[in-house]
This record gives sequence, C-alpha cells and structure tokens, in this order.
Amino acid sequence: MPDRSDFQRFPISWWFSIAMAILLLDQLTKNWIVNDFFLGQRDFITSFFNLVRVHNYGAAFSFLSDAGGWQRWFLAVLSMVVSVFLVIWLIKLPRVKYIEGIAIALILGGALGNLYDRVVFGYVVDFLDFHWSGSHFPAFNVADSGITMGASLLIFDMLITRQDSE
Repeated sequence: MPDRSDFQRFPISWWFSIAMAILLLDQLTKNWIVNDFFLGQRDFITSFFNLVRVHNYGAAFSFLSDAGGWQRWFLAVLSMVVSVFLVIWLIKLPRVKYIEGIAIALILGGALGNLYDRVVFGYVVDFLDFHWSGSHFPAFNVADSGITMGASLLIFDMLITRQDSE
C-alpha cells in the first residue's frame, strides 16, 4: 500500500485530468441521449432503472425550474464562480492531499459539464432514472454523479483525516 508521500509525485495535471474525464464522459453520454431519445422518451432497462430524456431548467431536483428564465444565467454564473474557486483550490492544494484533490476534481468536472449545458442549451440534460415501487428519484446525469461522488469523498476525507496532520 503506498503511503501519502508517494502521491507527491503526481503532477497537478492528474487532478485536472480527472475533471476533464468527468466533463468528457458527461458530454458524450448527454450527446448520445439527445441524438437517440426524443424529449420525454423513457426506455425500461431493469425493474429499478430507466433511461429517460428530460430537460432540467433549474438546479438540483428541478429547484427554480419554473422561475421564468432568469435562473439560466444565475445558475451559469454561479457555476462559473464555483468552478474558478475549485480550480484555485486545486492549484493551492498540497498534492499529498490526494483524496481531497480527487474529490474537488470530480466536483469540478461535474460543474463544468452542467455549466456547458446551461450556457449552450439553456437547460441541463438528465437521463438516469432510478425508481422503486412506483416512486422515481429525480433524473440525473454523469455530471451530477461526479458532483455527488466528489462531495461524498470530501466528507469522507474530513472524517478520516486528522486535522493536525497538515
């Protein structure tokens, strides 16, 4: 098992590569859905999972989706500000904090994926639909998954990392 000092050898570009991989995977999957599914189309995959094409004009869980249009640019600017903050955080982050770096990179990739959709289309394309007993979790995408995994990893890192180990 490598110790933390082994990760000092990873250049900062490693974290940005993770972010770009999430962005690329997000855009490739959304492009596939947009090209192969009509709006509202739902394809049954398993007893708990469908592929569906939906457009989210708001934020998470469609918050602000019916706000009249101003939310597009508000959420886009917010995503840009957060993305710049995350880039600065990554640049300043000591490379031995590899779990934190991976988490931030996942969040950055997801933020950029959804930002692209908002600016180009005016909405975010969602397509992953999980359900159980007739209840559906709000549809989401690869970018949302990156953000969720990154946030979870940040919390995990805060819980396992000793605060005095700077």
